[in-house]
Amino acid sequence: MLYNSEEVPELSRSLADGIKEKVKNAGFDRYKLVVQVAIGEQRGQGVKMSSRCLWDADTDNYAEDVFMNDSLFCVVAVFGSYYY
Repeated sequence: MLYNSEEVPELSRSLADGIKEKVKNAGFDRYKLVVQVAIGEQRGQGVKMSSRCLWDADTDNYAEDVFMNDSLFCVVAVFGSYYY
């Protein structure tokens, strides 16, 4: 896959929607889910991402992953907050 700045907005939305649907179908019905997708052009630079939120340490959590190739990078974070 090659980086194309005109395709990134739709690709980001599509990935976020698909990931959110798969997580919901995995049995996380009582969770409020937030999916964040960041895609950028790979030019040898470093990228750092951080986030913060208030939540219940016993039930809430997040997962993240990074994909990189010679053309682009993609950082995905999924946050799950239990709905009481």
